[in-house]
Amino acid sequence: MGIDTERDIEANLQIGPTDKGMVRIFVEADGMEIPMDFTPDEAREIAEEIMAAAGAASGGRGKRR
Repeated sequence: MGIDTERDIEANLQIGPTDKGMVRIFVEADGMEIPMDFTPDEAREIAEEIMAAAGAASGGRGKRR
């Protein structure tokens, strides 16, 4: 199992702020709920990683600086 391994699983992804000043990524799939809370700085780092991965996946556009 790895990041490149395809799965046939449907999931719901929600992202938003919590009332405690955190950023929550909430994943729901196959009856499981996974809430993950991050500080705003951690969330920005995750967003940068997502942008870098999107850039790499699209042939280099949007790479990290």
